[in-house]
Amino acid sequence: MSNRFQDRKHLEWVRTLPCLICKAGYYSHSKEVQAHHLMKPYDGFRGMGLKANDRNVIPLCMHHHSMLHIKFGDEFQFFASFGLPNTFGQEWAKKLYENKSWESKKDDNGLPF
Repeated sequence: MSNRFQDRKHLEWVRTLPCLICKAGYYSHSKEVQAHHLMKPYDGFRGMGLKANDRNVIPLCMHHHSMLHIKFGDEFQFFASFGLPNTFGQEWAKKLYENKSWESKKDDNGLPF
């Protein structure tokens, strides 16, 4: 089994972005943003006791991050409940990793809103 890809700088940068759900126009719950590792990664794999690699993260505030895990337990259902495509998290994790604004020092956070 190969080692899980880790990128501390990417995680730190993702935590500086606004929550994807709050930024999409839903009620903002908290200012603290966490880097949520996707349960259904676009790249790599995830298994019992193994979280997705650090390419597969999206910014979620504490409220929405907890809601995803406690109420839905599934990203596809979570995003669908907000009227977003099932693959919204996968698409944004890929865009954010490919954008890597922390490397290019861009002011734009790469989000569409």
